[in-house]
Amino acid sequence: MTEPTDTDDAPEPVPGEVAGEADAEPEAPNAEPEATTEAATEGEPDAGSPTDFEGPRRRARREREERRAAQARATAIEDARRAAKRKVEGRAADTPKTPARGLIRGLKVLLWTAGLSIVVVGLGLLLYFTPIMAARSTVIVGLGAVTQEEVEQAAAVKPGTPLLQINTDSVAERVATIRRVASARVQREYPSTLRITIVERVPVVVKDYPDGPHLFDRDGVDFATAPPPPGLPYLDADKPGPSDLPTKAALQVLTALRPEVAGQVARIAAPSVASITLTLADGREVIWGTTDRTDEKALKLGALLTQPGRTYDVSSPDLPTVK
Repeated sequence: MTEPTDTDDAPEPVPGEVAGEADAEPEAPNAEPEATTEAATEGEPDAGSPTDFEGPRRRARREREERRAAQARATAIEDARRAAKRKVEGRAADTPKTPARGLIRGLKVLLWTAGLSIVVVGLGLLLYFTPIMAARSTVIVGLGAVTQEEVEQAAAVKPGTPLLQINTDSVAERVATIRRVASARVQREYPSTLRITIVERVPVVVKDYPDGPHLFDRDGVDFATAPPPPGLPYLDADKPGPSDLPTKAALQVLTALRPEVAGQVARIAAPSVASITLTLADGREVIWGTTDRTDEKALKLGALLTQPGRTYDVSSPDLPTVK
């Protein structure tokens, strides 16, 4: 009887199993071959994959790089075009502005303004407190009956006073207190002169008082006691003055007369506002009445005086009469 050989006891091979694979370690049950394949796909392509294959991320990155390159090329072309245009027109290339140029310019302006302000203030203080520009002379304009000594005494400006310390309004008010001065104006004339311009009062009528004749100007101000100028008419009013209504009415009539007629008036009576009469130098009388339509009455009286008569009534300018 024959002994069995080793070959008889060997197991039969499993169909489809390759020789030598039985001894290999079995594959891990949790392995993920799909993930490995996807990672390889997003990275560098395999040697065997087509050359035009790329993932979404690489495609987006490539498109961004292409857009940047195109924009850089367009910018370079535009700069070259502008440079060529400037070269043709003969203009120099634009120098780039530094971001801090505006700030530097503003600081320069601020420093110059501050320096100028300091200089102006310093100069003003120097002129105000030092006698560099002081009142060394006084010029008075408009003197007539008023003397220069009266004006200087009323002005009360000490020689050598800096001009900037002189209050011109106060000086003018003090000068205007002189009875014969109607108005005064004071000006500084640098470097060392004070100019005072006065306007004297002009007598319009005169009235006798126990202490002598008083002169009145067109505003009814009694400004002097002195002999009247020749031909000055006398005023007959109870209480003459700038606030007396009959006085103001009489002066309004006198200032409205034509010069050739006003020169003939010797006396004007104003017992009231409604009964004004004029007495001429030759004795003729003019009945004026109220101050209504004064200009029209003055015009009619100039023509009426050419007619012979003793009494001329212009109280009603529509019906002037001569007697």
